[in-house]
Amino acid sequence: MEKNKVIKSRIFTWESLQRQLAIWRFKDKKIVFTNGCFDILHLGHIEILAKAKSLGNILIVGLNSDESIHRIKGPHRPVNSHHARMITLASLVFVDAVVIFEEDTPYELIKLVQPDFLVKGKDYEGLEIVGSDIVKARGGEVVTIELTRGYSTTHIIEKAHKVHL
Repeated sequence: MEKNKVIKSRIFTWESLQRQLAIWRFKDKKIVFTNGCFDILHLGHIEILAKAKSLGNILIVGLNSDESIHRIKGPHRPVNSHHARMITLASLVFVDAVVIFEEDTPYELIKLVQPDFLVKGKDYEGLEIVGSDIVKARGGEVVTIELTRGYSTTHIIEKAHKVHL
């Protein structure tokens, strides 16, 4: 299959994801879900996504829409459009599905996915992780993964601003 087709085949709407989930569940695949902005992809993102994938067979990434990020992070974010962020994430070999959500949290998307594993960074440890109630209710597991020190989108943006001042 042509590489661009492979990438595009990993980008889902909620409806197409629901159909694909039925196939993966029929094949008894373990579904891992994580979410975020992934505004400027960096080593920290790559490592958490790779570790998340190692928990199961299928890694689904819920991606905040541009409007969602704007509400959460402020008027100067996102740096990259959700279209660009979707293509970038779908290009990663360990990402099986990317799907946009418009809300400020992925709660409704997690309700649709019903993952076996819900993954967030260790910075969420001790906090109520959105969707954890859904995952735990069906016997799934909520996992926090150690972050790669020194890598954050906010830090990269701040560093870039200093260079250009």
